[in-house]
Amino acid sequence: MEEKEIVQQIGDAEKGRGIKTFLGGLFTGALVVGIISAVWIHQNSVSLLDGKAAMTSGTSKEDSVIDDQVVQKLQLLEDSIDRYYLEGVSENDIQESLYHGFVNGLGDPYSTYYSEQELEAVMESTEGIYYGIGAYIGFDQNSGYCKITKVMEGSPALEAGLRAEDLIVAVNDEDMRNVTTSDIVTYIKGPEHTTVDMTIYRDGELDYLNFTVERRKIETPTVVYNMDEEKIATIQITEFDEVTLSQFEENLENAKKDGMKGLVLDLRDNPGGSLQTVVAIANHILPKGLVVYTEDRDGNRKEYTCDGKDELNVPLVVLVNGNSASASEILAGSIKDYKKGTILGTTTFGKGIVQKIFGISDGSAVKLTISHYYTPSGADIHGVGIAPDEELELDVEAYVENGTDNQMNRAKEILRSQIGE
Repeated sequence: MEEKEIVQQIGDAEKGRGIKTFLGGLFTGALVVGIISAVWIHQNSVSLLDGKAAMTSGTSKEDSVIDDQVVQKLQLLEDSIDRYYLEGVSENDIQESLYHGFVNGLGDPYSTYYSEQELEAVMESTEGIYYGIGAYIGFDQNSGYCKITKVMEGSPALEAGLRAEDLIVAVNDEDMRNVTTSDIVTYIKGPEHTTVDMTIYRDGELDYLNFTVERRKIETPTVVYNMDEEKIATIQITEFDEVTLSQFEENLENAKKDGMKGLVLDLRDNPGGSLQTVVAIANHILPKGLVVYTEDRDGNRKEYTCDGKDELNVPLVVLVNGNSASASEILAGSIKDYKKGTILGTTTFGKGIVQKIFGISDGSAVKLTISHYYTPSGADIHGVGIAPDEELELDVEAYVENGTDNQMNRAKEILRSQIGE
């Protein structure tokens, strides 16, 4: 999980002005390193770092891995590139790769460097809100173009007439052949209430279709609710974004109004998300007490609790699998510890560590693993996961062939037996 929190900005990191200028600035302290998967996030914020402040707060030049020998070696590499490299050189790309490589040297898959653009994308994704047209996009290997895979209900894309399977040939008259899904999104997204022109190839049409689509605020749906004829509710949470809490509360309230007698909470394939969100959701399920706690390398402990005022009062089954990670494991683990519901499925992913994003004053950031988290009983699930109360593999063949979900069916069978008691 990832934790992000604004503290203060102490100074400015020097922006690169070419490779040689970059090397000089790097080793005088302008760059500081002081941070998937599923992330633990303090909402709407990033801590800000400064090189000189970090240097004076415990890191001496003698302790630094950036010594004179490293500087000299980088200079040799730079001189070799300048003298012999066949292609043109992007100074910015080389600078950014150095930052990435520095943090990658930790050997920690959860610690990484973010450029300014990468940080903006990360922050936006954790909010669950963006400004665009409201369409899911995938890459079509046969044509070399991206295509619309799904159009959101009530979205500008739907209103404009876009459909699933439409190939995106051009955006604002710029050809999109062999443009990746992540890159095409940057062409399509933009400020709210502006428009984007899209040229579409649609199977069965004799010519290209042209659409002008308004960009609007799009809230990603992360909670899906259903109620069956036996009054067993199903609430699926796909991830714990900042928008997830309000969506969960709305759907839980609808379930109660619809006469819910039991609840299946589906956390399968949920990679995690916001700490605040998962703790707030736990507050609608658990009795008063501890939800999760963290400990850093110095043994400092931080606890997150719920007041128990909105404790769930119907039988509960939680579905998990090997892709249920981080914040999903927090919720499943606390429910299991309190014996508040039956955990059904397969052992979870096992991500029991916390990351925090530290911003650098040039707009970039670094993310570092800073602590472990523990379930209320004190279990450290990192690398282990949470074992279900009842293990049941998904029958993938039956699911693909006819949509039969044997795990969901078993969850409802458990609830029916408990409702009838």
